[in-house]
Order: sequence, then structure tokens, then C-alpha cells
Amino acid sequence: MFIGHFGVGFAAKRLAPRASLGTLFLAAQLVDLLWPTFLLVGWERVAISPGITAVTPLDFEHYPITHSLAGAATWGVLLGLAYYAVTDRKREAAWVALLVVSHWGLDALVHRPDLPLSPFGPERIGLGLWDSMSLTIAVESIFFVGGLWLYARGTRAVDGVGRWSLFGLVAFLVIIQALNLAGGPPPSVQAIAWAGHAQWLLVIWAYWVDRHRAIVSP
Repeated sequence: MFIGHFGVGFAAKRLAPRASLGTLFLAAQLVDLLWPTFLLVGWERVAISPGITAVTPLDFEHYPITHSLAGAATWGVLLGLAYYAVTDRKREAAWVALLVVSHWGLDALVHRPDLPLSPFGPERIGLGLWDSMSLTIAVESIFFVGGLWLYARGTRAVDGVGRWSLFGLVAFLVIIQALNLAGGPPPSVQAIAWAGHAQWLLVIWAYWVDRHRAIVSP
């Protein structure tokens, strides 16, 4: 799952209004932001196997540090504690931690049974929606459109930047999603890892958007 995670980040602004959208994107995508680095250093592994699912050619062979349930929970606690140490906001810190864990839950909907529960056990989870392109698009669209609607209803642009930077971010996410679904297999694992690091730019973009939008009182 890609765009659905960002939808959850958008939606979380209604639950943690004092947290920046950038922080919420960081939390929702943290394990995928760390995963490319762990690929490059050899701590986790992925193989390119065209046809393994209808949606992605990636065979996630070994990624217990980032994508096990225990790993995601650990990263969530660490990010939540770091956020609380900086801001002293308990409510937002709790939602930041839960957002990190939500990534594993959403991935469990679409992945093959390859998501570990812990780094140490053989159990693997995955409902396999990636076997159906149409179901994948439908589920991700529901999460993304619903989350964006909640964010747009809960905030307002304070200037032109707040309006058009959000439009640009949404358009860019939709384009990347379309390219991911329609494109061919990546040329190498190294290319996957280096391209994955570009997601940090989306976090920075979200911080920029949120600085130019204000919370709408219920």
C-alpha cells in the first residue's frame, strides 16, 4: 500500500490537530522511510519477481526490523516518545505512535502472507488484496479520499500557498500511485532503495502545506 497510508496521515489531523501534517505523514510512513536504508545496508531483503502479485513485482523476503508488528510497535513508541519530548503533547504523541503501527495494519490488507508478527517467529500475515488490481485501487482510494476529505474539512488555507501546495501534493501523490500501478518492474533492488528515500520529500512538503493552513473549529 502507498497512497492509503498518506490518507490515514491526512485523517489523523482531525484526531491530533496540534500535530503538523508533516509529522503525521512521517508517522504513517515511518517504516517505509526506514526500509530503503535497511535495504542498502543489507539488514533487510527484497527480490524482484514479476507476476508474484497483480499489483507489485516485489517479493518481500526479509524485513522484520521495519515491517514486523513488533518492529512497527517499537518504532511507534520511539517516535511517540520523541514527539512528546519535543512538544510535551501527550494526546498528539499517542496518535503519532498509533499511526506508525497503523502502517502494519494497512499493509496486512494488501500484502501476501509475508508480514512477520515479530522478528523471531515464523508467523506471517497478509490478506493478499494485491492479487486483485481493482480491489487494491478501491481500498487505497477509500483510505486516501476519505482522509483527504477529513483534512480539507478540518483545515482552511490562510493564503494561496496553503491552497495550491495542498493541491500540488495531492496531485503528485496520485501521479506516483498511477505510475506505481502502471509501470514495469524496477531495474534493481538498489534502484528501489534509492527511489524510496525520495519519500522524505513528501514529509517536507506536508510540513510546508500545514504551515499555510489553519484548523477549522468544529
